[in-house]
Amino acid sequence: MPDYEEKLKERAAGIKQELIEWRRYLHQFPELSFQEERTSAFVAARLEELQGIEIQKGIAGYGIVAVLKNGAGPVLALRADMDALPIQETTGLPFASAIDGVMHACGHDAHTAILLGAARLLTEDFHAGLLPNGTIKFLFQPAEEDTDDHGLTGAPYFLEAGVLEDVEGALALHMCPWRNTGDLQVNAGPSMASVDNFFLTIQGNGGHAGYPHQTIDPVWIATSVLQGLYGLISRRIDPLGVAAVSVGSISGGTAFNVIPDQVTIKGTVRAYTERIRRQLVEELEAVAASARLFGGSYQLHIENGEPALSNDGKLVELWKETAQTLFPDQEIYEAPYGMGGEDFSHIASELPSAMAFLGCGWKDKENFPLHSPNFTLNEEVLPLGVALLTGATHKFLQRQL
Repeated sequence: MPDYEEKLKERAAGIKQELIEWRRYLHQFPELSFQEERTSAFVAARLEELQGIEIQKGIAGYGIVAVLKNGAGPVLALRADMDALPIQETTGLPFASAIDGVMHACGHDAHTAILLGAARLLTEDFHAGLLPNGTIKFLFQPAEEDTDDHGLTGAPYFLEAGVLEDVEGALALHMCPWRNTGDLQVNAGPSMASVDNFFLTIQGNGGHAGYPHQTIDPVWIATSVLQGLYGLISRRIDPLGVAAVSVGSISGGTAFNVIPDQVTIKGTVRAYTERIRRQLVEELEAVAASARLFGGSYQLHIENGEPALSNDGKLVELWKETAQTLFPDQEIYEAPYGMGGEDFSHIASELPSAMAFLGCGWKDKENFPLHSPNFTLNEEVLPLGVALLTGATHKFLQRQL
């Protein structure tokens, strides 16, 4: 195995230029959630160059599952997301987005390129008789970032299609600009937040701004409701819990001298446990109902998003062992990933799974956060990601965890 792992690093480095070309093509032509037609066609074309892989298309619109079977044994899924964000890129890169208002600002272009590279090396291992017995499912998933008209992202459709019914474990890598390139951040248990969005309409009775006493002012009511919302974390949620409430939009009225009939508040609530997630929803309802104390009324709609991402402990150890073996000089950090959401959590809720964050930042230049119009990544991360995914797959298939 040591000989294989040393050669694995060399093989991954040997396709570095192709990985960069793939990633830059995807970066230049990003597509929003459920619109990844060109991206999917590119992925399918690269997979069709490999011998021995079965390809299923059309899941969740443009999703792809590629299957590599090598006799009886464990079944592992490797997942990458393909969609981009509605962001106007400002990096000035020569391969910057050619699509106005759309950008790969979360590293999904790199995720896709890395998984394509791992598919190539694992297929080569299969033909060379080096792949342990088992089955690998390469999941190229659309729509991680946004929902469709049914309120669903891409991952639930993969579960609904049944492609994961026989899978015993799932792995995913995510770009991590706050870590140096090659460093790994992992975490067992709750690691990213559940995401529920709320739409709150406060109904009053508008009128002339010079006669506020003749109105039921929804703006005035909203100021009290906002105080209640922002007080939830400090006064209603267990201080040992992990949660966040944020308002992203407040709208109402069209003129400076007219009190409007209604005000709309939009925001998000996030948690690391289902208990606190349920409590937040209940507290939202109670705060919204306070509008009645001031003579108003309300309508509250909550759009349930992905659950919290909880990583399987054994698979986290697999990530660590693989990284320590392949790249002993790189740092491994153990900490949750923050309050962002990740729809890989739908998969992790159904079967043992672990997402690891792989450093893609520079030591000597400014690193912009995910979802920034200036987000860039160090492309040296691409072969490192391929080696990690490939090495972890070998370890998983060698022993059923």
